[in-house]
Amino acid sequence: MRAVAAGLTDVGLQRDHNEDSFAILQDHELYIVADGMGGHRAGDVASKLATEAIVDFFRATAAEDFTWPFHFDSRMSEEENRLLTSIKIANRQIVERSSRSRECHGMGTTVVGALFSGRKGKMYIGHVGDSRAYRVRAGEIRQMTRDHSLVNDYLLAMPELTEEQKSELPKNVITRALGMQEHVSVDLQGDDATVGDCYVLCSDGLSGMIEDAEILEIVSKSPNIEEACRKLIALANEHGGEDNITAVLVRIEDEPAGGGSPKVSLSDTLPTVGSPSAQVTTKPDDAHADTPPAGETKTRS
Repeated sequence: MRAVAAGLTDVGLQRDHNEDSFAILQDHELYIVADGMGGHRAGDVASKLATEAIVDFFRATAAEDFTWPFHFDSRMSEEENRLLTSIKIANRQIVERSSRSRECHGMGTTVVGALFSGRKGKMYIGHVGDSRAYRVRAGEIRQMTRDHSLVNDYLLAMPELTEEQKSELPKNVITRALGMQEHVSVDLQGDDATVGDCYVLCSDGLSGMIEDAEILEIVSKSPNIEEACRKLIALANEHGGEDNITAVLVRIEDEPAGGGSPKVSLSDTLPTVGSPSAQVTTKPDDAHADTPPAGETKTRS
């Protein structure tokens, strides 16, 4: 099996700049979405720093003599160690930049990354924050990640909360993000992939504006993943476009006879409904924790 991917990011209708970043590193079958936060445009810096740090680590570790900055956990696979370590490095770099720069002080970013191993037939997913990963398979959609949000933390501690009580909780507060503190806890999982699966990585500007059933319908009925990206972004804007919107779609295919490089199709700046322009990327190398103590949270603007 192999993975092919397409990505799209859009500023949305109600924001004046884009704090989302994404990366597609096809040579390593690595896919990332990051959603930054922080004043004075520092969210842009945080999300870009996260994607670049993760990509740089994967490129650097292609060399066998590379020294890992964190302990290699022998209980986990090499793929899990690489994904986990890359996210921890991103966190460390954001914390360091935040401490050195007044303009970047307090910045942070969510991140969700997916790493595919065709040899093992597994998709490894790591995330921090409320950027999500979904899997579309055989007409069904499943949310693979759990938002690190105040609402979810309350529900874990008090599952008996009524709908009225839940409605009173702030929905824009996340309890875990890169840049919050020196050490970060990363949720990591491995999923057995099958041909035909489509994994959707997205910022909350998409998942917060579109129902899961709508994601399923668009992904299932679109002729290709590039078109699905456009339709997802367009629908999020039709529903209000309240935040920056980013989607990376990863489809699992049969490896063609004789191998060959993964399919590369579209890499132009294209118009999308409700926005002057949006960047679609399927080029191979286009890369644009500890749980915080009580009361330490990030509130999205």
